Amino acid sequence: MGLQQDVRTFFTSYRETCCAARTCSPPPRPGSRLVTGSTELHAELEAALADFCGFESALVLSSGYAANLAVVTALTGHGTLAVSDAANHASLIDGCRLSRARTAVVPHADPDTVAKTLAGHTGGAAVVTDSVFSVDGDAAPLGRLAEVCRAHGAALLVDDAHGLGVLGPGGRGAPSAAGLAGAPDTVATVTLSKSLGSQGGAVLGPARVIDHLVNTARIFIFDTGLAPAATGAALASLRLLRREPRRAARVRAVATALHERLTAAGLDAVRPDAAVVSVRAPSPDAAVRWAAECRAAGLVVGCFRPPSVPDGVSRLRLTARADLTDGQLARAVEVVTGTAPVRG
Repeated sequence: MGLQQDVRTFFTSYRETCCAARTCSPPPRPGSRLVTGSTELHAELEAALADFCGFESALVLSSGYAANLAVVTALTGHGTLAVSDAANHASLIDGCRLSRARTAVVPHADPDTVAKTLAGHTGGAAVVTDSVFSVDGDAAPLGRLAEVCRAHGAALLVDDAHGLGVLGPGGRGAPSAAGLAGAPDTVATVTLSKSLGSQGGAVLGPARVIDHLVNTARIFIFDTGLAPAATGAALASLRLLRREPRRAARVRAVATALHERLTAAGLDAVRPDAAVVSVRAPSPDAAVRWAAECRAAGLVVGCFRPPSVPDGVSRLRLTARADLTDGQLARAVEVVTGTAPVRG
């Protein structure tokens, strides 16, 4: 406890007194956050994220992947149970593996199976889930999952990479939309590289949880801190989102319009719950060719194929943007439908 208290005191003092990157002389050198990698910008961004998303505290890391590894490995371990959705992002899966907790992979978006799995366990447990799943763009039943967690004394860990800036009031995220922001048993992670257009990630939760991560999360303790330029860019984007909350509603409207038009054209598009619109392809090779033809026509789309997804579910992934005009939306639909592979 003495060493942990020393680290805690040092980190708190350092965050409060560290000079800003733009005025520091000499400038901060790259390094871990606990040594040379923290600036006032990090503290400003952490405070702004926590306030905007409705959580007590936040901790910024070098990527969303790092944030997920940090929170899962620090909050689970030997003797605990991690209940993981079968469609979770690879970073959550890797976090469960590295944690050395007993991991139970449950069917996708199935709170009843989560409840049964927790009922058979004694000891600490955490339910780990994306808020919006990155392949199909569907949302997790967070409200029901929270009820199950509370009934069994488990924590809820939510990866809100695709929720921040899209879901919730003014884009405050899926936990906010579900009424879970600031809950003592809920922790969320976000990425700064999607709706905020920068780089990095963050963990949001109770102050005691963030304090625990500072002292125990190896990827935070030993990894290089997020570059001040990326930190400042994310902070500027977050301020813009706060000033212009209509952007979140607009991106959802664009995603809905994309889905409706692609479906009307006969394509197998998954109904979006956020900004991701998934369009299924008949095969991995077809998906690769389809994405290449879209790019040649001036439209950049994501291509998901094995090993990113299981065999048989290859697809294109379109991500809606709030700044797309009606003309650009129509052109995107024209390109995707015009280059679609012929199904046998």
